[in-house]
Order: sequence, then C-alpha cells, then structure tokens
Amino acid sequence: MHRSWRFEVHGRRLAVMEWGDPQGIPLVALHGWLDNAASFTLLAKLLPQVRLIAPDLAGHGLSDHRPAGQPYYIWDNLADVQALLDELGLKRVALLGHSMGAGIASLFAGAFPDRVSRLFLLDGLAPLDYPAEQLPAQMAEALLRGARLGRRSLRPYASFEQAVRARMGGRWPIGREAAVWLLARGLREEADGWYWRSDLALTQPSVVRLCEQQIAAFLCRLTMPVLLVMAASGIGMARVEQQLALVPQLELELLAGGHHLHLEAVPAAFIAQWIGERLQA
Repeated sequence: MHRSWRFEVHGRRLAVMEWGDPQGIPLVALHGWLDNAASFTLLAKLLPQVRLIAPDLAGHGLSDHRPAGQPYYIWDNLADVQALLDELGLKRVALLGHSMGAGIASLFAGAFPDRVSRLFLLDGLAPLDYPAEQLPAQMAEALLRGARLGRRSLRPYASFEQAVRARMGGRWPIGREAAVWLLARGLREEADGWYWRSDLALTQPSVVRLCEQQIAAFLCRLTMPVLLVMAASGIGMARVEQQLALVPQLELELLAGGHHLHLEAVPAAFIAQWIGERLQA
C-alpha cells in the first residue's frame, strides 16, 4: 500500500507517493523524464523496511505544471527537492534517481553534499549537456520550437487499454504491469478520451543546458558513496564513461535489462538488495 499527499512550493502543488515503514530509513526517489512517482512501485514492494518517498516532479503526474511560457530547466527541480526535504524535516537523506532523476540527484548532491548521505543512480549519472560552441544554434532552435508550442495539441487515447499498449511499445519499452502503474497516475480521462497529465512543454528542447565543465564541477563534489547501476540495453555507457573518474566514491554495476530496469523483476531484485544492504551499512 502507498500513501499519497501534496505540499506547496511557491504557489505550486507537488504530489508525493510514500511506501513502506513510516519509521524506516528514508529514501527520496526521483523519477525519469515523462514518468512519475509510480516508477518506483516495484522497488517499494521489494524494500518494505524502507520509507520510500517519491515526488511527481513539476509538470509530471499529479503535480502542478510550471507557469505557461516558463521552460523546464533541470536545475529548477533542485529547489523542489530542497523544499520536499524541508517539508519532511530531513536534514540529511539518501537519494535514488532514475535517468533524468539521476541527473537531478547528482546536481542536488553536488550543490548540497552535506544533505545527501548516499546516492543510488539508475541508468544515468548527470544531465545532458550542450557543448559551449553549439549553444547559440541549440538556443535558436529551442526558441523557435517553443514559439510553435501553443499550436500543438495531443490526440487522446480512445481507452486506457490503448494508452497502456502504446506505453508498452514506446521508445523505452516496459511491461504491462509497469505501464499500468505509470498510466494510472499519468493519465486523465475526459469526455473524448484519455490524455497525458504531463505538461506538453516537457517535450520541448532545452533553451539552455549546462556544459561539460559545469557538470564536472558538480560530479567532483559528490563526496558521499555513489552506486551507479547501468542497464545493458539502456542509455549506454558511452554517455557516462568519461564522467566516472570524476566521482570520488563511485561503485559501478552493470545489469542485463532495459532503460527502466528498476521496473523489471530480475534487475529490480538486485537493485533492491544493493540498496537495502547499503542503507543499513
């Protein structure tokens, strides 16, 4: 069973899911792009002794969208994570992040290393970057696409089942049970069909991203133990291999599985075991 609640950050509401023992060791989990807090349902089932706390990041799931016209910069999530920890009264906590959530966790831990006891990162280590020399062209493209956003609209799914099948066969395929978990929180039903709750602005390219040197500065400040689990069929080691040496206490594990390996039974069992052992250490 899970518990759901909300809190307010600067006039916006963020929705939160919790599982496990309310008196257990807290573990704050940050989901990936266009997912939601239900992404951690399977790990929560495997870690009943842990108090697993997962917010829907801004624009995702049941959380409010950012104001119209405001881009979704990855670093803006740090203020929301900080507000969540303050709301919970957690001065220091372990963080778990998947994909985009892993990048957010690394940035937060690099900015506030005294507030993070451990990092568990799943198929992602740091945010995507723009090489400095590419930024002007990337910015122009993002601004032009953003100007066209108001003319875009999504076609609804005719049924919840149709949406489940579509999510199962998406860019990063997942099983049926995992799709149902995510879509139960990620869709809304209207008179003409089922729509994604996530903000369409999330699908736009970033106007600005951090560059390689800035990301390196954050990774060098990850002084806490870091467990990085990469999936054999995920985003690929090529994206992170140049950054591994920057993290002082990095432990790397490679697992067979897809990008959402924490939603697959076999790799999730290994991940849960590793998390449980290290939280107790």
